Amino acid sequence: MEQPLAIRTEHLGRVYKIRNNRKEAFRELTALQDVNLEVRRGELFGLLGPNGAGKTTLIKILTTLLAPTSGKASVAGFDVLTQAEEVRKRINMVSGGETSGYGLLTVRENLWMFAQFYGIESKEAHRRIDTLMEIVGMKDRLNTKSSDLSTGLRQKMNIVRGFLTDPEVLFLDEPTLGLDVGASRDVRAFIRRWMDENPQRTLLLTTHYMVEAEELCDRVAIINQGRVLACDTPDNLKRQLQKEAIFQVWVKCEHLLDEQAFTALAGLRHFHQTFENGSLRLELILDEESVLTSVLNRLVESQARILRLEKRQPTLEDVFVQLVGQRLEEVEGEPDASAD
Repeated sequence: MEQPLAIRTEHLGRVYKIRNNRKEAFRELTALQDVNLEVRRGELFGLLGPNGAGKTTLIKILTTLLAPTSGKASVAGFDVLTQAEEVRKRINMVSGGETSGYGLLTVRENLWMFAQFYGIESKEAHRRIDTLMEIVGMKDRLNTKSSDLSTGLRQKMNIVRGFLTDPEVLFLDEPTLGLDVGASRDVRAFIRRWMDENPQRTLLLTTHYMVEAEELCDRVAIINQGRVLACDTPDNLKRQLQKEAIFQVWVKCEHLLDEQAFTALAGLRHFHQTFENGSLRLELILDEESVLTSVLNRLVESQARILRLEKRQPTLEDVFVQLVGQRLEEVEGEPDASAD
């Protein structure tokens, strides 16, 4: 017998009304539009998209903090609007970069206090705190005041707070935001270990880090401007690009190349150039490998000396480029992206 879904959304939408500067009129900003998702129990499901894509808005709706404008959603089998109390009993949420806890309390005191909010018996709460803090390498900081922790350690404490209640469905909104490489790696390892320990646990992770989504997630939904553009396993999403050819070319050139001269070539899907260690690195996505000849000829015409050519396997970044037409960081730079 198939298990019920952990999360389900049907034609979910959210529109914000924003007051114009010093005017009575409002303008509408669409944060989510016709979002249909199904997350199975036991999945580590990722929402991958740029800042402003609508990821946080979706999390807020699923955790009963925000009402949808249209459509409906359920978590652990309960409607987020009409059965919000039942949903809250079964979930927990952590947002990256948030400041939680009380600075004058120690780490243990803060975590114990959160455990009491959820009705966890005191002895059991301390047992869980000891276990989880040892896993994240912070057992020696249990008696440190929260205000004395570094940003990375404070975020690890927040992560532990989310796992402390052992929820049926856990929501992590950009959990490694602002963390250094080492701390981010520790958090990802902790997430994966927690999921592997119990096949009934479900975790929804939002991120704009490609490596995070690829390393952790069983399935990924790519979201941009409030719409879900694709949803599948990372391998299946990348496999869709297997028929195309992806190359990196390093050339000796003192200036950026004329982009229009290359994007006009038939069969060239994507062209991006970046100065890197004294050379110009070109990222190319081609309809087929034969198109490379035209690109190389155009480079010669542009008086760019080819240093190195490399064909590579597709990544989630390539999938995003294929769906959106731009790299993720380029989309994040746009001022009119939908608000999270």
